[in-house]
Amino acid sequence: MNSRERVLSAFSGKGYDRIPVKHEGTPEINQMMMDYFGLDNMEQLLLVVGDDFRYVEPVYIGPELRKFDDGSVEGYWGERYIYVEFEGGKYLESTYLPFANVNSLDDLDRSHFPTADWFDYSTIKAQCEKTREREFAVCFGTAGDMDFINSIARARGTEQVLIDLITDDPVYLEIMDARFQFYYDMHEKVLQAADGLIDFTHIGEDLGTQTSQVIDLDIFERHFAPKFKKYFDMAHSYGAKTMMHMCGCVGAFLPRLIELGLDVYDVVQPTTPEMDIAVLKKNFGETLTFCGSVCVQTTLAYGTVEDVINEVNRRKKLFAKGGQFLGPSHAIQVGTPIENIIALYKTAGSLVENIDDSILSVKGGKDAGEINMSKLF
Repeated sequence: MNSRERVLSAFSGKGYDRIPVKHEGTPEINQMMMDYFGLDNMEQLLLVVGDDFRYVEPVYIGPELRKFDDGSVEGYWGERYIYVEFEGGKYLESTYLPFANVNSLDDLDRSHFPTADWFDYSTIKAQCEKTREREFAVCFGTAGDMDFINSIARARGTEQVLIDLITDDPVYLEIMDARFQFYYDMHEKVLQAADGLIDFTHIGEDLGTQTSQVIDLDIFERHFAPKFKKYFDMAHSYGAKTMMHMCGCVGAFLPRLIELGLDVYDVVQPTTPEMDIAVLKKNFGETLTFCGSVCVQTTLAYGTVEDVINEVNRRKKLFAKGGQFLGPSHAIQVGTPIENIIALYKTAGSLVENIDDSILSVKGGKDAGEINMSKLF
C-alpha cells in the first residue's frame, strides 16, 4: 500500500499493511531528530518517520503582517506574538490583545478582521496533484483554524473569553462569527480550487482541560454546534473527511460532534481513564477515527522504550482493521528521549532505518525551527 491507500483503508476499517502514522514535534524536537538522522529539512524527516499525510496551503497575499521593535510579530486579527524562552526551547505567546478591553460593539475595531480574499488559491490544485502523485493523503487546514476559545483568547484574554461564552457577550460573539466566516470561506475556496483532491480538512477547538471539559454542553450547543454543523456539511459536500484537533478531556462532546459530522478526532489526550484509547474505541470506534494518542506527557517523555513499544502494540491490536492514525498526543516536547521517539515509529513499522540518497536528496518542507504561525492565527 502507498500512504494514501493506507490512510483511507484504515479510515474505512478495511485493514492496512502497517498502521498509518502522523508525526508532530516541537521545532526543537524536529531539529534534534534531523540532527540524529543527518537530515536537512522537514520533508526528509517526515519521510524517515513514515508520516502518511501532507498538507497543501494557499499563498498569503494580504496586508503585510508587521514586525515590531520588541521582536513581536502581528497576527491576522491585530494581535501580536513574541517568543518566550524556556529551558531547551521557545514558544510564541500573545503579547498584545487588541480586543482585551472592548466592552461594546461601538468600540470594536473591525478593521483587523481578515477575509479569505487575503489568500491566493491558484496553486492549490497543482499542490494536490503533486501530493497525490507522491501517494500521500492530502490535507488542508491546521489546529488553529476555527479555534474560537483558544485563538480568540490570544486577542481578548482567556478569562474574558470564558466569561463571554457564559454571558453571550455581543463583542465576543461578533468576533466569533467573523472568525468562523473567515475560516469557512477560506476552506471552501481551497476545496473548490482542489476540485475533489483533498482527503481531509483540519480545524481545531480546545474543549478540554487535563481532567474535564472547558465549557458546559449547553454553551457548546448554543455557540459551537451550529457552526461546526455548517462547516462539516460544507467539507463533506466537496468529498473531504473532517478532522478536528481537541486538547484535553473531550469525551462529553464526542457524541454530539459525531452527530454534527466529525470524522477524525485529533489528537487524543489520554490523561484520565475515560480518555484511554481502548475506552474511546469501545464507545465511539464504530463512527470515529482517532489520530495521535501516544502520550507526550507520560509515555514518550518519561516512559522507557519498552513502555513506548507496549503502547504502540496495544494500539495496533485494538485497531487491527483501522480507526487509528498513530502519533503523539500533541507535539512531542523538549526533553523527550530520542530513543522513545525512534521506538514509536519503529514499532509502528513506519521508520526508514536505511536512509539513502532517495531521501537525502529530497528538497522542501518547512525548516525544523520554524513555528507554524497559522496554528496561532
